[in-house]
Amino acid sequence: MKYNQNFKIMQITDKTLVIGVDIAKKIHYARAFDWRGIELDRTISFKANSTGFSEFMEWAKKTAEKNGK
Repeated sequence: MKYNQNFKIMQITDKTLVIGVDIAKKIHYARAFDWRGIELDRTISFKANSTGFSEFMEWAKKTAEKNGK
């Protein structure tokens, strides 16, 4: 199925947690927003390895839960 941009945008609701991740060689940074672009939590940094990814996932889950996403 081919998704166009409007279809993708329509999938974002007030229950959607949007996370932006800046990928780098050693350290990544992530920010969480609601569907309107309002920042929901502090920016985090995490190492580019499996431990860092686990920390990122835990942060994302806590942020989603805390904000009802």
